Amino acid sequence: MFVDALRDAYRGLLLWDRRRIGVAAAAAAGSAVIIGFATVLIPNALFARDIPPVWWDYPVWILTSLLLGMLIASYVRSPGPASEGRSSGPDSAPEVGARGPEVASEGRSGVLGGVGGMLGWFAVGCPVCNKIALLALGYTGALTYFAPLQPLLAAVSVILLLAAVIIRLKGQYSCPLPTPERSTRS
Repeated sequence: MFVDALRDAYRGLLLWDRRRIGVAAAAAAGSAVIIGFATVLIPNALFARDIPPVWWDYPVWILTSLLLGMLIASYVRSPGPASEGRSSGPDSAPEVGARGPEVASEGRSGVLGGVGGMLGWFAVGCPVCNKIALLALGYTGALTYFAPLQPLLAAVSVILLLAAVIIRLKGQYSCPLPTPERSTRS
């Protein structure tokens, strides 16, 4: 089942045009800049970091940004016959009132992507610069309890983002929206 989902996700990725690839690159770069500046993985004068980054912060940061870029780009509708008033193709907008597996997958992937992105942010950030951890645990508690959890947060973040991207890409290939021709026949 997982192999079939990966295969369908790969096929969905092959359907991407230049526009969607460009959006993925821009969204990944934007995510990298936002997360990098806020967590001071990109040195800057706006933010400070009390605890220096560890070696795994950088790969997690880049992977999180790439997956966020792909997830954001998966929501971009491809231009085509849908702009002429007809709904066709795997990425066209659903008709008003249309329901199906793509509606459920959009909500599920949106939640997974949002949670994964936030966990990735917390995973690569300074453990004592995180105001939530600092207020809940104090400085020593954040170092003692939150810092050791950051690699786990990183792993969960990447898994959730990867699942969201797979769900979106799989849906673009295996669950195309009904065209007017198909819906009149059913």
